[in-house]
Amino acid sequence: MPNDVKAIVSAITLIVAAVLAYWSKSPVHHDLANVVMITAVFMVIAMWVFPEAGVKKGDVKKIK
Repeated sequence: MPNDVKAIVSAITLIVAAVLAYWSKSPVHHDLANVVMITAVFMVIAMWVFPEAGVKKGDVKKIK
């Protein structure tokens, strides 16, 4: 995935998580905002750190 697409997806993910964390602040689920933000940050970091799954040129075998 190109870096500009990763940056856009990261920004959208963090914005949506922040809105959800702000919206979910209720007396019943007071810890939900922390869980949402921690999960979103973890997902963004994982997207940047771990490579995409893919196939190398030499790894593809032709089926006869």
